[in-house]
Amino acid sequence: MLNRVVVTGMGVISPLGATASAFWRAIVAGESSAAPITHFDASEFRTRFACEVKDFNASAYLDRGDIKRTDLFTQYALIASDEAIKDSGIDLKDMDPFDAGVIWGSGQGGMQTFEDQVTEYVNGDGKPRFSPFFVPKLIANMASGMISIRNGYMGINYTTVSACATSNTAIMDAYNYIRLGQAKVIVTGGSEAPITPASFGGFSSMKAMSARNDDPKTASRPFDVERDGFVMGEGAGALVLEDYEQAVKRGAHIYGEIVGASMTADAYHMTATHPEGIGAAKAMEKALAEASMSIKDVDYINLHATSTPVGDLSEINALLKLTQGEKLKFKMSATKSMTGHLLGAAGAVEAVICLLGMRDQVIPPTINTQQLDPAVHDSLSVVLGETIDAPVKVAMSNTFGFGGHNGIVVFKAV
Repeated sequence: MLNRVVVTGMGVISPLGATASAFWRAIVAGESSAAPITHFDASEFRTRFACEVKDFNASAYLDRGDIKRTDLFTQYALIASDEAIKDSGIDLKDMDPFDAGVIWGSGQGGMQTFEDQVTEYVNGDGKPRFSPFFVPKLIANMASGMISIRNGYMGINYTTVSACATSNTAIMDAYNYIRLGQAKVIVTGGSEAPITPASFGGFSSMKAMSARNDDPKTASRPFDVERDGFVMGEGAGALVLEDYEQAVKRGAHIYGEIVGASMTADAYHMTATHPEGIGAAKAMEKALAEASMSIKDVDYINLHATSTPVGDLSEINALLKLTQGEKLKFKMSATKSMTGHLLGAAGAVEAVICLLGMRDQVIPPTINTQQLDPAVHDSLSVVLGETIDAPVKVAMSNTFGFGGHNGIVVFKAV
């Protein structure tokens, strides 16, 4: 018999706040975090704004040694996971450390470290003066390793990489290992620090990002007829997943239960989602089937919708395959309109939104959408402008990534 898996802790560091509670207040208020870039001089770039973590000071959270040894994406991971572990009340003294693990995701890893070290070499005298911390700071699995070292978690430990579906993949894997009895507790989620000249420039050259430089705060506008691309974000989201029986036994607060998860591949294009949403629809269908549900049982969907002309509509087409155009009870929103797109960390922060929406019985909005694309079928209910009160017992989080990765997670109130 498979074990039940619940969420007992959450943590966030984001463009909208450096804790889960601050982040949630801003989401409910419908705030935009987009602003001109401060991380580097972007004056010559096609896009010159992003959703940056504001006023970040690593020394407020980490000691000097950890800061020296880690890239920003790992620092974000440590900060968010610290909050989630504290929130969960997990005490390793009460359990076998080999029953506690970490499965963490990052789509890019230590991009700033890579850029800094290679630039220094190329612009220097040709002598290889690479830092001994270069490789440890760069590699994507170092966030999971450092969370493990920091907390003494000696069980399952690795990193997932599936582009913008990365942290949903991590959550799904953690869910499955606990279901199978291979762990009692797993810290999972994702972190990303992609607002660097090379990473940002690459996305900009693809013309994937909005170029609405005159009005950054309204640039991310999913489903709007004038949407012109996504807005890049950064940060981390962390969840503590736990065996249900253990959580109940120790009297833990339970945010919700993971009841289904699935991945599929579009097998279509390097960067574009399938226009008919075939893979996305199948992933949703399979995740709901695992939960012994159908789309008719869902109350809220946190959409992947990034504000790209093609991607937004492929997700709509995927949903219409499940609903067959029937108007159902679920409502949906695209919260990247507020956070920006956190790439490999997106699924984790959006899981937090799903779980807190269930806790508070509210659905956060899609902001900035002034004129809804007529291709959005009138049977689908997109929450626009302001947070609404609504019963939320089942929430689904959608993520899709370059390479054709589709990752879906379904949450249920306990």
